[in-house]
Amino acid sequence: MSFIDEINQVNALIVGANQGIGFGFVKKLLPDTRISKIYATYRQLESSSELINLAAEHSERLICLAVDITEESQIAEAAQTIRNQVNKLHLVVNCVGLLHDDTLQPEKSLRQINPDKLLRYFQINSIGSVLLAKHLLPLFKHKERSVFASISAKVGSIGDNQLGGWYGYRASKAALNMFMRTVAIEYGRSSPQTLVVTLHPGTTDTRLSRPFQGNVPPEKLFSVERTVSQLMNVIEQLQQDDSGQFFSWDGSRLPW
Repeated sequence: MSFIDEINQVNALIVGANQGIGFGFVKKLLPDTRISKIYATYRQLESSSELINLAAEHSERLICLAVDITEESQIAEAAQTIRNQVNKLHLVVNCVGLLHDDTLQPEKSLRQINPDKLLRYFQINSIGSVLLAKHLLPLFKHKERSVFASISAKVGSIGDNQLGGWYGYRASKAALNMFMRTVAIEYGRSSPQTLVVTLHPGTTDTRLSRPFQGNVPPEKLFSVERTVSQLMNVIEQLQQDDSGQFFSWDGSRLPW
């Protein structure tokens, strides 16, 4: 039985919910009658119209929060807002991630290493998640089973790195894995019913992966809907001793 089936009213938080996998999670959870409340964060209002419109249609269950996870004060404020409305969370999925944007591209060689850009990778891909763990802990301190999942990437596996390159993205996802492994140990003492995991979604047809899909076989390029369904299946099958582990979209454990 899934941990969600064991709980009367499940409260969920999707971080980075305005697009891609995060928005896919919101759309997946909304029709699920097991879910009572869905909190969904976005960074910029102008790129979040679909999420905001959806919240207007489901105002009793879907609550949007503006959060830039590079700003700890915004994370703390959002956590307090949630605590003012509900006293516990059962499912948190952090979907925020950065691979490229208008000013940032993954490095192909050491010549392209730039310390400011490296710092940005770490702020978004690594530090944000551990700050979420810090401020959400009070919402996990209850006796019902809960899951805190962060979207990582297989390229963040040190043991699996055969190609090199992508220094900032690889290293920041490896740091995310270590942060969350360490969080899992502390949560195991302070919030023992919470399972903390990192998840590799596979190559998903989103804005993040679009410039790098050329060499991906069609059967290995997942729609957002398929990715979210696969990840939810992994999340719902987690067992107590899975906390602190790194899982692929098919439920297999990935090497560190």
